[in-house]
Amino acid sequence: MKSSFEEIAEYLRANPEFFEAYASMLADIQVPNPHNGRAISLSERQILALREKNQILQNKLEELVLFGKENDAIAEKMHKLAVSLLTFRRLPDLLDGLAFALRESFSVPHSALRIWNTGIDEPLPPEFLPVSNEVHAMAENLLHPYCGPHIPDEIRSWFGEQAEHLRSFAMTALHGDQTIGLLVMGSEESQRFYPEMGTVYLARLGELASASLRRFRTA
Repeated sequence: MKSSFEEIAEYLRANPEFFEAYASMLADIQVPNPHNGRAISLSERQILALREKNQILQNKLEELVLFGKENDAIAEKMHKLAVSLLTFRRLPDLLDGLAFALRESFSVPHSALRIWNTGIDEPLPPEFLPVSNEVHAMAENLLHPYCGPHIPDEIRSWFGEQAEHLRSFAMTALHGDQTIGLLVMGSEESQRFYPEMGTVYLARLGELASASLRRFRTA
């Protein structure tokens, strides 16, 4: 059963001419101020409501501007990383340069990389140490970067003594004509990499690393 308030609201919605017929009454209606309870006119209450809506929109605009600036900053860093990776002529320099950029430009304190199926024919750095079939299969099935608190113990061990202090991780697979590796980043902060975060730039990072490694293929 409808309350009298609901009936009045329905009547006013269905009969907007009521406000034209009793325009003077609108100026006399007093309603509670939502902030201090003091009685104010209906027009004042409408002004307050408009101000609150305007503040919400302003806050949203500022948030969007901030996101835009952050995205621009990340895009600029990605561009600089791409340029720098193109300059390396030796594979060890490339790997060191990638780790340095993650640490210094992207504030990723810890990273680990394992590479396979590249056909690179030269003395290989530690990043080419063998990994298990389980890691190979996981990388094959990692269609999108992973962010969160959990990684297999084998991958955690790649971080050495720092592994026990890490609380969040990001993983992106490296792909060529086949999967060629796995890049993992870790942080002591539990919310540095979280499941709901965007992964567009992580995917692009994997693409950059993959393309850079393919330059050193001999087969």
